[in-house]
Amino acid sequence: MNEVLLSVDSSTSAGSVAICRGETLLGEISLNVKKTHTDLILQNIDRLLADLDLHLNEVDAFAAVIGPGAFTGLRVGVSTIKGLAMATGRPLLGVSSLRALAMQVPFSDRPVCALLDARKKEVYTGLYRWKKGGLQSLGEEAVLPPEKLLEALQGEVLFVGEGAVVYRSLIETKLGSRAAFAPWSCNTPRAASVAALALADLRQGRTVALEHFVPTYIRLSEAEIMWAQRDAEAAIEG
Repeated sequence: MNEVLLSVDSSTSAGSVAICRGETLLGEISLNVKKTHTDLILQNIDRLLADLDLHLNEVDAFAAVIGPGAFTGLRVGVSTIKGLAMATGRPLLGVSSLRALAMQVPFSDRPVCALLDARKKEVYTGLYRWKKGGLQSLGEEAVLPPEKLLEALQGEVLFVGEGAVVYRSLIETKLGSRAAFAPWSCNTPRAASVAALALADLRQGRTVALEHFVPTYIRLSEAEIMWAQRDAEAAIEG
């Protein structure tokens, strides 16, 4: 099958857009710059379509990372892809940022621990294992202090993602020779990895309805935390 799929990853400061036709990657743009995703995503989509001589109506499905990751980046990416799907009537697919990161170190003989820096001395994390050519989840994705994560890990582990870079010294101190690290080129999220996961879901009919296509944050936003604190204070005063 030769479905044309457009995918976006905006879960970190490094934005990425890709277009594939079936299992062939036609083009990808990845930038890690100070400009916001709002400035770059549509611009890069337009550029990629033009360079490939494709029209938006020739895209058969749209995919985006839905989380976890940077709140603003996820909202921009999800909203953009949702708008394109609405305009064309094409199906939507949502992909985990952590699962997409783990896709970048295929066929590891160790469990793969994908890490994104969640700030506030925490990480977003997911643990996976390659089995029969596919990526198997070994637990729920979570946000927690890296020390707590490392205490729970058993055996040898391969780490990938910007969180592995930020906390490499801590990981090496806690796990020693049990820890291995993916090459630096694998640590930046790529829309091509999103496309690989989304294409498999598309062929199995696992699309997402427009009304359910929303970011998955795992952790509450600052605004939600503030509102919860205000509600708690009001309840105490009342």
